[in-house]
Amino acid sequence: MSIVENRKARHDYFIEDRFEAGIALEGWEVKSIRAGKVQLGESYVIVRDNELYLLNMHVSPLATASTHIHPQATRTRKLLMHRQEINRLIGKVEIRGYTLIPLNLHYKSGKIKLEFGLGKGKKLHDKRDSAKDRDWQREKERIMKNNHL
Repeated sequence: MSIVENRKARHDYFIEDRFEAGIALEGWEVKSIRAGKVQLGESYVIVRDNELYLLNMHVSPLATASTHIHPQATRTRKLLMHRQEINRLIGKVEIRGYTLIPLNLHYKSGKIKLEFGLGKGKKLHDKRDSAKDRDWQREKERIMKNNHL
């Protein structure tokens, strides 16, 4: 079940491969995410010291948050994956020039997981081509629908 999706990711990047990882979260963050107070729009994944980190995911603290903690909405969060998967990703990111883009946040057997993609950035003309293809598919479906009536 999806919590939040990064719709802009498919518009700005060619997604070639998808991965799933756990996230190291604090208690107040889990409560806020379950309440739907999270945004992935400006977030991205980086590699630092052979570990993966999620930057700029905005989790708004709830008004009922405890007074003894000081919530940071956009703190750096560590992604939890097996060492072998991380090493494979690091190789692809460093050698071929790919980027890691968060695609969505979802529940999997009660845990909050992040799905992120291995992608290359689209240039402006690629975005135009994608829009043209999408419009043509829509037009083609409309024509086919009218022909069947």
